[in-house]
Amino acid sequence: MNRTTTYILSEVNNPVLIKEFLDFPARLYKTEKNWIRPLDEDVEAIFNSKKNKLFRQGTAIRWILKDQKDKTVGRVAAFFNSKTAKANDQPTGGLGFFDCIDDKDAAATLFDAAKKWSQEQGMEAMDGPINYGDRDSFWGCLVDGFHEPIYNMPYNFPYYKDLFEGYGFQEYFKQFTYHRTFKAGGVEDVVQQKADRIFKNPEYSFQTMNWKNSEKFAEDFMTIFNKGWARFPGVKAINKAHAIALLKQIKPIMDTQLVIFAYHNDDPIAFFIMMPDIYQIMRKFNGKFNWFNKLRFMFDLKVRKSCTRVIGRIFGIVPEYQSKGIEAGIIMEFTKWAFKPGFQYTDLEMNWIGDFNPSMMKMVEQIGGKVYKTHITFRYLFDRTLPFVRAKKVNV
Repeated sequence: MNRTTTYILSEVNNPVLIKEFLDFPARLYKTEKNWIRPLDEDVEAIFNSKKNKLFRQGTAIRWILKDQKDKTVGRVAAFFNSKTAKANDQPTGGLGFFDCIDDKDAAATLFDAAKKWSQEQGMEAMDGPINYGDRDSFWGCLVDGFHEPIYNMPYNFPYYKDLFEGYGFQEYFKQFTYHRTFKAGGVEDVVQQKADRIFKNPEYSFQTMNWKNSEKFAEDFMTIFNKGWARFPGVKAINKAHAIALLKQIKPIMDTQLVIFAYHNDDPIAFFIMMPDIYQIMRKFNGKFNWFNKLRFMFDLKVRKSCTRVIGRIFGIVPEYQSKGIEAGIIMEFTKWAFKPGFQYTDLEMNWIGDFNPSMMKMVEQIGGKVYKTHITFRYLFDRTLPFVRAKKVNV
């Protein structure tokens, strides 16, 4: 590729460059009213080997890009995990935290660095923009629905899609965010009918989260997640300790009425986990979560109840109970109080529904959800002669 501009690439390896890596997007998006700066500590936790367990089987690197006038024009990170890399047809690493001016040479310089480094780690492909961690954060390129982002989900300029595709990245899968309000109605009759059949069967029951039995719910979460979600490429199984840690991590912001489990003869078979969208509060913190902002956050969350938007973080049903109406039962159980006057929340965004999961897409549409945002996960094969294959369809 002929380059018309020369840029200077620097590895992020000291406090000054770390600060620049964190601050650059705030300058890039300063006129974008919908962009929200993530908390610096959330980003840095991804690159901290003591906090991110993926470093046990992999590593990560970051760069910033400057022009000849020493002005930062881009940033990117690359990473790989040996376990998830091997779950693909070719060992596949990741590229993420990509931000760049609208310049194909600048973007190509960043992509080249990630590609070269990934090849040195034994990778034969790279996905991007993705996270060096769970899929529900910092994942995907926004291509449609440039609305205010929900917690730790990407918002980027429309031209990012052209930068990725211009380099040679191809669409591996799309992730949809669906939206609906909590006004009564909009649920198709078939959902109500399925739920009624489940409610009449005494073998099935539904429970909301209860902290008095947190270890039980952690184990139930682990069981459902491992059976329902760990079948996906790049999604690894969790143990009980990990499940307990996840619950403890989100406890300060959790509203237990937004977490519903389904059981068959007391065996956990499904869950629907929703969270208040704390970005509605954090958007005014400019990435800083100091002691004063922590006080402001808890006051807004617990006292002022400033969060009116709910995020559907994860929905899972173990395979043998899919297509039995369990999903309808969970949804209608939730609507028993969500449609009542005085419910704190007004809107629901159901996040991260891949186009490789048509049954989930159908279910969300049946309960009144409409596609609100579309992100793309791209893949780049280093051997350009290989046939490109999109993500395989699964149901969960």
